[in-house]
Amino acid sequence: MDRIIKEKISADHLLYVSLKYTKTSEVIMNLLLRWAIMIEYGFETMLKHAKKKKMIKSIPVSPKPMMDLIRETFKDEKVIIETLDLYEMFRRIETLKKESEGEFRKNVALKVNYRGEVIKVNLELLKDYSMKLEKFINYLKQFLSS
Repeated sequence: MDRIIKEKISADHLLYVSLKYTKTSEVIMNLLLRWAIMIEYGFETMLKHAKKKKMIKSIPVSPKPMMDLIRETFKDEKVIIETLDLYEMFRRIETLKKESEGEFRKNVALKVNYRGEVIKVNLELLKDYSMKLEKFINYLKQFLSS
């Protein structure tokens, strides 16, 4: 859980400090990658705990089977499904077609082509993602304490 909290602190710094002063799409990219790492740590921790509770038999090593197992095991948990959807995009962000908009300005954004649609990742959307990930961490803490 400590690794997850450290990643969250780093991501929050990128969101609330670095992005405020630099306003570049590169900071947005780094933030999304940092969130991907944080989510991955969270999923690994969840699966280890689920294995201890005998909810699952084994933990897959590669990401795709791991995501499928999480989606199946926690299908009733809206927070987990939303986080999985975000994670799928975040972990592929480097390979997706991207375009910067409004660099060094108040309305800096990163346009990402994902699943046939253009997603405009701006400050407003980043704050929305941040709130969803906060809910994920709260759920994770609750799950680990059960």
